[in-house]
Amino acid sequence: MAVSTKIRQAKMLEALKKSLGVVTSACTLAKIPRSTHYTWIEEDSEYKKAVEEISEEAIDFVESSLFLQIKGKNTAATIFYLKTKGKKRGYVERIETVHSGNIPSEAELDDDIQKLTKKVINGK
Repeated sequence: MAVSTKIRQAKMLEALKKSLGVVTSACTLAKIPRSTHYTWIEEDSEYKKAVEEISEEAIDFVESSLFLQIKGKNTAATIFYLKTKGKKRGYVERIETVHSGNIPSEAELDDDIQKLTKKVINGK
């Protein structure tokens, strides 16, 4: 790979760090087309790995902010965390469906299908 490409990739990676992994902002900072960034990801495994690491760092940063909000007794942040990380402990929203009508049995549905099929075949 050409030295100039490695230099451009280094600039892009630095821009990604500054923008917390926001590609459009990083491309603007580094003066690199988005298409070039995505081509590098497809063709250069080292570059792809570096981009993935920056993405993980951004998530760590955001999680740290979330924890600070939870420590500050932010109810919305606490609920969000429990809905995403506390699912196995039952912190999920459940949708209850209440049906008050008659639910046909499988046999009744089969009869209805047969009647409709006969109508279609007979043209009625």
